Amino acid sequence: MDIKLLTQVEKESIGERQPLPERYLRLSDDEMDARITAAKAALGDRLIILGHHYQRDEVIKFADFIGDSLKLAKAAAAAGKSGEHEFIVFCGVHFMAESADILRAPHQKVILPDLAAGCSMADMAQEDQLELAWRELADMGVDVETIVPVTYINSSAAIKAFVGEHGGVVCTSTNAAAVMTWAWQRGQKLMMLPDQHLGRNTGYKLGVPLERMVIWDPHEVHGGLSPEEARNAKLFLWKGHCSVHTRFTVAQIEAFRKQHPEGKVIAHPECTFDVVQAADLSGSTEFIIDTVKGSPKGSVWAVATEIHLVNRLAHQVAPDRQVVTLDPFGCLCSTMFRVSPNHLLWILEGLLEGKVHNHIVVPDETKRRAKLALDRMLDIQ
Repeated sequence: MDIKLLTQVEKESIGERQPLPERYLRLSDDEMDARITAAKAALGDRLIILGHHYQRDEVIKFADFIGDSLKLAKAAAAAGKSGEHEFIVFCGVHFMAESADILRAPHQKVILPDLAAGCSMADMAQEDQLELAWRELADMGVDVETIVPVTYINSSAAIKAFVGEHGGVVCTSTNAAAVMTWAWQRGQKLMMLPDQHLGRNTGYKLGVPLERMVIWDPHEVHGGLSPEEARNAKLFLWKGHCSVHTRFTVAQIEAFRKQHPEGKVIAHPECTFDVVQAADLSGSTEFIIDTVKGSPKGSVWAVATEIHLVNRLAHQVAPDRQVVTLDPFGCLCSTMFRVSPNHLLWILEGLLEGKVHNHIVVPDETKRRAKLALDRMLDIQ
């Protein structure tokens, strides 16, 4: 199945797991592992599996390359340049598979194991809303030529295409500061979307006063702003968020500090401003991993990010260091969780049978414009 526009897929699969053939249901863990291993071996160098840190353990163990969004974007770009692999199976969510399709070589095919693996944050910014925002800003007397759009990689290919066409760039949580610095060298104002919290936290670190940051609400006329607010803004923050990272609270940090007075809190920058300010450190998934692994023996950490990553990190550093989730109930990225070993097995055995399930195809014109924004990101050091 070729997927021309992932937004169409999302409409078809909201709230539903992608159905699998009956023969891929109720398999034992051992049988699934053995068959996935055999299929991988049979496909050999024709296949590369990319896995995001938030994937469940039963899936991530089969990945050839594991990383956060930036590392995986670079891995997809490298795979595209080398052209070595015919199939790129992306164990992540739809915007990641789209980005891989934009960066792949012409003969390569990108596959998403479960089409229901989306991203609620990415869904909070639609291309028509962004086009309207540009028109409304112009109506309010803002010179849109002075605005550089910056989109988090957690966005659709259509959003990346708009950004690329308007001189903008993609960022990840790893390189957000470098990317936003690059953008301010080219414009007086930035529009950061779709995650307001990454934008606010990064902008504040770069010295932008909170009063020069304004929320752009795509569901309000003129974004909910007055012309004066729009003209005075240095950073427009799209009203979007991550449903996982906004669950963390300052109260949870205070509770952890009472229990572990010597402990440290490290938070992902998709968390709210108050949480990031209350934490000891903040940074991307890779930053969190490197910081905790590099900390002194005996360190105790509360980590404010997705639970699969936290649990895996806790296992990797034990017993020398203690890692707990900041949220006692655990914050699961439910859409990442939709990629199951059953779906992965179905994909791989399908390839052996000559069937390409869930082939992700970004339309050529969208791909061309979106690649401008992605290439700019990859060129920024």
